[in-house]
Amino acid sequence: MKQTVWTEPVEVNFDTSSINVISGPFDALALLTENWPHTRGLTFVRARSACRAALDGRKSAEEARKCFEDAVYEAKKLKSH
Repeated sequence: MKQTVWTEPVEVNFDTSSINVISGPFDALALLTENWPHTRGLTFVRARSACRAALDGRKSAEEARKCFEDAVYEAKKLKSH
């Protein structure tokens, strides 16, 4: 498994008490599998798959970052309802 980092970290805060700074697909995958508010939906599945693919060298880290950002956006939108 290849350890890669993103050009810019992604800050994730689903509540006001904590902010997770995600620096690459490994950290993103850990958050997606261990502490994600909505483990369903297309963007969640895409992000999880893209992070795994980036770690295996089948996708770029930046492709995984884009998918992860989409999943963060969707999770925040769902949480506000």
